[in-house]
Amino acid sequence: MRADSSPARRHRRVGGTRLLAIGVAVYAGADLAADVVTGGLVWVRRGALGLAALSLLIAAARRLRPQHRSAVVLPRWFGPWTAAPVGVLVTAADLPNAFPYLIAIERLVTVDVPLATGLWVLVGYAVVYCLPCLMLLAVGMLHGERMRRGLQRVYDRIGQARTVPRSIPAALGLVLLAAAVAAIAARV
Repeated sequence: MRADSSPARRHRRVGGTRLLAIGVAVYAGADLAADVVTGGLVWVRRGALGLAALSLLIAAARRLRPQHRSAVVLPRWFGPWTAAPVGVLVTAADLPNAFPYLIAIERLVTVDVPLATGLWVLVGYAVVYCLPCLMLLAVGMLHGERMRRGLQRVYDRIGQARTVPRSIPAALGLVLLAAAVAAIAARV
């Protein structure tokens, strides 16, 4: 698991390019589709926020009793030949992260931003979106062993099998957060 592997670097580059290409296509076609899907993004936002509030409530209920957490390990079948299909599945699972991007495009269309300006905004968004991953990749390439030791300490602290005790304050905090997210969903 080397930090400087070219498939990982190529995946980041392709992922950012793909994000930008999808954004440009959606933005360029947004005027045509705006009449058809009027208000659709509002419901997408409400649904996403409602799902987030529900997930927080479930997490709050789980914090009311001790939970056994298994160690985080890769299965034996995971290797270079299975990494690509798993990567496709993980990318599909990451699609909810596209909602802010789609909302940004909807806002650009709503305020009638000129196409050239909107494209520059999308380029900036794609750079900001990909920047944390690129920074992690660069740090891993420059300080691989030191970073690996730090990650091992994090894994030893939270990745090992353990029993997490119940926490009423954490549960209350999660309920309050769920209420706040639900309130935001109702106002959107």
